[in-house]
Amino acid sequence: MTSRKKEKYHQILEAAITVFAENGYHKSQVSKIAKEAGVADGTIYLYFKNKEDILISLFREKLGELVEKFQTSLEHITNAEDAIRTICRIHYTELEADVDLAYVTQIELRQSNMEMRVAIGQVVKPYIQLLESVINQGIESGLFRADLDTKLTRLLLFGAMDEVVTTWLISGQKYSLSEQVDKTVEFFLKGLQAHS
Repeated sequence: MTSRKKEKYHQILEAAITVFAENGYHKSQVSKIAKEAGVADGTIYLYFKNKEDILISLFREKLGELVEKFQTSLEHITNAEDAIRTICRIHYTELEADVDLAYVTQIELRQSNMEMRVAIGQVVKPYIQLLESVINQGIESGLFRADLDTKLTRLLLFGAMDEVVTTWLISGQKYSLSEQVDKTVEFFLKGLQAHS
């Protein structure tokens, strides 16, 4: 993709976040996304097959950016506990900084059909795998309990952070999401830690 095409692609995705957050996915028309992006309706179809493709692409791009931030931040972290704290901090602060994106990823995606959920499940995979590798690192280093079920633990960790963000949104963002990091991490680490 040329840089101009890439720019337009991202412009459409940003517009889609705004439109989906304002109107809900099901009530959002492609024409509204085009108008928000400042492009002709037909232009959308040069980049995306349909509205569903826009939502999945949006999720893939944004989650990809998030996983990239995790990996960059974790490059110099060797302690699994610090890694979990860093992942949680980035997860909360990024979504707190972009309420529209948080709304689309937390609320709208849950109302999607089964086919779309399967596609989104594929997009979430790198994030889940990252959590699994951190948990395994913690077990191998002796920081975490050796009897942990890694696959279940990674889902519990992801699911808990996901639910904290959803509850924050539903409450109308009445409190700071990023201030929930320490309590979230502390809760998990107590369950994960090996007892000496």
